[in-house]
Amino acid sequence: MTTGPVPRAETIEQLAGAVYPSFAMLAGMQLDVFTPLAGGALRAEQIAQAIGVGVVKLKPLLYALVAAGLMAVKDDLFSNTPEASQFLVQGGPTYIGVRHHAYIRRWRSMLQVGECIRTGSPQGRLNYAAMSKDELESFYRGTYTEAAATGRYLLAHRDFSVYRRLADVGGGSGGLAITIAQAHPGLRATVVDLPTTIPITQRYVEKAGMVEHVRVQAVDVVNGPLPGSYDVVVLRGLLIVLSPDQAQRAIQNVSCGLEPGGAIFIVGWILDDSRVSPAELVAYNLHFINSLDEGELYTEGELRGWLAEAGFVEAERERVTSSDGTGFLVARKPA
Repeated sequence: MTTGPVPRAETIEQLAGAVYPSFAMLAGMQLDVFTPLAGGALRAEQIAQAIGVGVVKLKPLLYALVAAGLMAVKDDLFSNTPEASQFLVQGGPTYIGVRHHAYIRRWRSMLQVGECIRTGSPQGRLNYAAMSKDELESFYRGTYTEAAATGRYLLAHRDFSVYRRLADVGGGSGGLAITIAQAHPGLRATVVDLPTTIPITQRYVEKAGMVEHVRVQAVDVVNGPLPGSYDVVVLRGLLIVLSPDQAQRAIQNVSCGLEPGGAIFIVGWILDDSRVSPAELVAYNLHFINSLDEGELYTEGELRGWLAEAGFVEAERERVTSSDGTGFLVARKPA
């Protein structure tokens, strides 16, 4: 009989419990419990009154948010942490509380991954061209702040003042193009996307007061060249919804609208060639296999290969430094 330490399911239990703080955050965002605390600490009863709910069931959530690191409590007074104050209070320029629309959609998708693999078919298929108006509205409501944050990320890592005409290909809500154009008023941006998406993009552009700086255009870059002439093109989150053949064609078609010497940015979640890092992206990839028939996260090597085949040179990767795991590859079209 073998004796020794009894194995423990430490990793299993840790992974099983890791989701609960995330769900507490989701509920807090949905209820907007953080905005009432913008003016200072409040009791649970005051927060409940401000958001129109009962205090008995709210209290456990507030304590869960304290445990999750998004609130603090002292003498029964709850307050936001500095991070929650910056990102989860409505009205601020970096507010991302509406991301709960995106989070719940992605987490719901993750619950279907087993069945997706069992059947060989996505159970939460995303088809942008077939989405209803309401579905598209909800989708982009949850992702606009992510696109805007990516715009700020690019501005922090590259000098966009050297560019005159930008194409945000597959730009969706236009958050990225709007953010960059706001930072550089002399730059003119075009958001390129499918015909079903363009009306939503136009509304975001109008709401931002950027109609003189950002225009929208319906173009399918998988099946045809990018019209116009640009000195910088950004593809954020586009290639991951395409098959490898479609992604390669899209890069080649985008090159048609890029001036010699111009830059192409492939922005999003990039796997290392080992396919086991970054760890959070390897797991996140499961959402895409359940949402898409062929698309998924691609490796740095795959992206570099497609860029080279399209004639791009001097490809350089910016490693992930943003909070949402976004990185990018930038390359140049030969002069």
